[in-house]
Amino acid sequence: MKNSRIGSFLTVVLSLLVVYALVKWGIPVVSREVTSLPFPLPVPGTLMFFYMTLTVIALFLMVTYSEEGLEDFLRPVKKLLRGGYGKPVRTVVLTVIPALVGWQVYETTVPKLQVPASLRIQHPSSNFPISFESKKNPIANPVDADIDAFVAQAKENEVVFIEQVQPDIDAWLEENEPDNTLEFFASEPMKKFVAQLADDKVDRETAKAALLEKNLFEGRALYAMNCRPCHGDSVAGDGPMADGFKLRPINFTDNGTIETIVEGYTFWRVTNGGPGLPTEATPWDSAMPEWKLSLTEEERWKIILAEYDMAQKTPRIPESH
Repeated sequence: MKNSRIGSFLTVVLSLLVVYALVKWGIPVVSREVTSLPFPLPVPGTLMFFYMTLTVIALFLMVTYSEEGLEDFLRPVKKLLRGGYGKPVRTVVLTVIPALVGWQVYETTVPKLQVPASLRIQHPSSNFPISFESKKNPIANPVDADIDAFVAQAKENEVVFIEQVQPDIDAWLEENEPDNTLEFFASEPMKKFVAQLADDKVDRETAKAALLEKNLFEGRALYAMNCRPCHGDSVAGDGPMADGFKLRPINFTDNGTIETIVEGYTFWRVTNGGPGLPTEATPWDSAMPEWKLSLTEEERWKIILAEYDMAQKTPRIPESH
């Protein structure tokens, strides 16, 4: 302690200031880099109290580890009280510190006039574009051209999958060497479609059902990669990260969630995430990312298809219909 370049007292003060700055401003800055969100994650007051308390305890143990250390820490304090830095300095310090403490206590305890808190709206729509009201999921309702293209690809055994699932399919193909890639799917609609391909007698309804199976598979895969950590395997809002949020992720199996909104709204929410919500969504803003920044429109629609399917829900029909 005695050989340190700065005294124990100054070490303690600087340590407290550095820890406070790191928690107060450092964590939000780092959070933006880690999450790639356009806004920093706030540090709860409880976390600040926790870190500062641990820091004070650690510094107390360091200072009181030996009598020499405690004496080194108290030396500038005693010198100040004895007027060693000058009586004006002592007067200012002994006036300012109690005043700051008193002001802080006053600010904490004095009753304050506050605007009544407004209730948070689960699905705010004040900035919901009216053009999205009648949007339908094109992945769930493929047009004839999409079905014909899928049949043509299947006949040539050149069905195109999203890049996120292609490596798994390639590994399966290498191990099993099937006649057709679509044998990868074990569902009845796809088995029926593959059988019709072999007989060269494919009907449109069977082809449509098989295409939906493919889209659902890709949607579930995209959901698992991007949404499962929060919304969970069962889409019940119970993912491994769910407990880390003040506002838990939505439970899609609840009758009061995605079943009560039109499909276009679901797409708009997934697209814009928490940052795209209006003020009615506060407090406890949604932590959902802006998926338009990392997922294509087709990928977002496939995720929505999978969410409704896994939750066994159907979207609300727009009033205009």
